[in-house]
Amino acid sequence: MSLAPVGRVLLRDVALARIREAIVAGVLAPGAVVKDAELARDLGLSVAPVRAALARLADEGLVEAKPQSHTRVTPLRVREVHDAAVVVRVLHELATREAVPAVSPGDLAAMRAANERFAAAVASGDVDAALAADDDLHGVLLDRCGNGALTATVARLTPAVRRLERARFAAAHGRESVDLHDRLIAACAAPDVDAAVATTTEIWTALLSELTEETPDGAD
Repeated sequence: MSLAPVGRVLLRDVALARIREAIVAGVLAPGAVVKDAELARDLGLSVAPVRAALARLADEGLVEAKPQSHTRVTPLRVREVHDAAVVVRVLHELATREAVPAVSPGDLAAMRAANERFAAAVASGDVDAALAADDDLHGVLLDRCGNGALTATVARLTPAVRRLERARFAAAHGRESVDLHDRLIAACAAPDVDAAVATTTEIWTALLSELTEETPDGAD
């Protein structure tokens, strides 16, 4: 039996993270054609890890390839993002149900700190910081639930949701989310599993409503 070189795996992961970040942030726009050689040059990597990263991003739905033609950033398709977000909501509900009984004081402190960062980012209009803080807050419960299959699925589906969320981020929704986060943290502290799950559902239902209100420019 032979093992793949560690360096190649790490380079693939570096390429994956950088390209995914560029797609979610809109640096690589919906529908943009991407070429592995050009991405490799920009990232200072060889082509092999970039190709591996693009294959993974295709699995995540962030890029799509046409044989003998080209690879492009997947257009924003509201229906597909909605479907992914519904699955992510259910998984967050399950994570919350499993995590709340095991939440520690340190977890609660981390969630409060994340919501403070979220509120500050919303107030300043920093969408990227707001989404990062939101991920940090919910990530506490994902980590605490201890379900590797669940967290892996959330990690695979969330970037597509975040891409559309970033394009549609509204300050009013962000301010509402600060209050919902506070309620979620209070339910975790109680601890009240049913209230925490209900609040998680409310958070994701509000997001789904925000995402599907209208089709942004460039969306399919």
